[in-house]
Amino acid sequence: MRVYEIIPGMAAWVTLLGLTFLSWKLPQVVVIFILLYDLYWLLKLFYLFLHLRFALSRMRKNLRIDWLEKLKAEKLDWEKIRHLVILPMYKEPYGVVDQSLESLVEANYPKEKIFVLLACEERGGEADRETAEKIEKKFGSVFGGFATTFHPAGLPGELPGKGSNETWAIKHALPVLVDERHIPYENVLVSVFDSDTRTESDYFGILAYHFLKAPNPLRSSYQPIPLFTNNLGDAKFFARLVGFSSSFWHLMQSSRPEQLVTFSSHSLPLKALVDVGFWETNLVSEDARIFFQCLARYKGDWRTVPLFYPVYMDAVVGKNFFEAMKNLYKQQRRWAWGAENFVYLARDSKKESGIPKRIRRFWLWTEFDGFFSWSTSSFIIFLFGILPNILGNENFKSSILSYNLPRMTGVILNLSTIGIIVSAVLSLILMAPRIKGFKKRYYFYYFVEWALMPLVFIFFGAIPALDAQTRLMIGGRARLGYWRTPKR
Repeated sequence: MRVYEIIPGMAAWVTLLGLTFLSWKLPQVVVIFILLYDLYWLLKLFYLFLHLRFALSRMRKNLRIDWLEKLKAEKLDWEKIRHLVILPMYKEPYGVVDQSLESLVEANYPKEKIFVLLACEERGGEADRETAEKIEKKFGSVFGGFATTFHPAGLPGELPGKGSNETWAIKHALPVLVDERHIPYENVLVSVFDSDTRTESDYFGILAYHFLKAPNPLRSSYQPIPLFTNNLGDAKFFARLVGFSSSFWHLMQSSRPEQLVTFSSHSLPLKALVDVGFWETNLVSEDARIFFQCLARYKGDWRTVPLFYPVYMDAVVGKNFFEAMKNLYKQQRRWAWGAENFVYLARDSKKESGIPKRIRRFWLWTEFDGFFSWSTSSFIIFLFGILPNILGNENFKSSILSYNLPRMTGVILNLSTIGIIVSAVLSLILMAPRIKGFKKRYYFYYFVEWALMPLVFIFFGAIPALDAQTRLMIGGRARLGYWRTPKR
């Protein structure tokens, strides 16, 4: 039923157009709504800040632990675990993939227990084949297993993208990497990384630890915290700010595991991956969809375990400022296309599963609320506060309420800047160790950039989200295909 694809975009447009119309006809009502909405977000901001502090503290604590020694000290049966790392690659520079593999080499974990699957695209041409050959020549003998696959172009029913590539790759590599070694699927953890993902040395140790300590390890995904800090010195300031805000959001979400959905680089048991038939091959947001596939397959008995441990990824870049901004917009629009998972929960998963109604309602609301807020809240907070004074009638414009509106909203927004200032300070804590040649004067430059966050929220948050939801609502040729974020 197409109606489920229409709901997210329709809700956003009805809200925005409705508030615009009411600012003209009933400005007093809009003023009260705006004030209450701003107050709600101020309270929510401080609530999220508490989660951010908790997650950051937990992550920094985990970074100080030798997780391999902890596995040995607690006498956990970690030696049976094998880690299969999938690295999808399409037109990636050799240096990007090389640095990601180097981070695996530096892992504080026995390399013979790590298998690497380099998942290339046939449409990447000769350049990708040469890159893959160089990578396999350098790293092929370092790990317990190494395989390279080339996903054919134009397979029926497939959308070119990460999900279809990963599914092709693992189906063709499992016999070589796992089956020939007679390794039980229950003992294999699959880590799906982007080509630019770099791990900290104890990633596989903490992953194995959480897997072995989880109440139901085969019914769980495992989510590290993606920090977009690999290339901050090269990223333009808008891209840097989006990278920071995205990193903070994932930090906060890690401390709310009941709402945590897999994103980008994550891990899950191979047994579950086989049970659900691997990733769907005809959609864009495969990283979150695999969570909901498992939720449907196991009738609601699925959760995401936060690792409170980082993986490092690239902020968006381009050849120049305008190309970087274009790439940033497209990346955010692709992420916002995750609204298609609301459709899956409302329509598709119901056909094939018995998810309890309580769990289905929870996730339907969580997904709807998240994408609705993404596409509307920045407009309401930063722009709609002035609409009643612009569109309202003369009686309203001469009222005390009209006179005090900008002052009241200003007070709330000024209080909100406390959260932005704290975020700026935290960003510097995260950033400095990751930038080669970082100088003290950079603290001032990066701190000042945070004054531009309202523009970032609107132009690289709300607008691309509204764009994606509108395309989903219209359907047909307006639908998005998979767009790969260029790496440099």
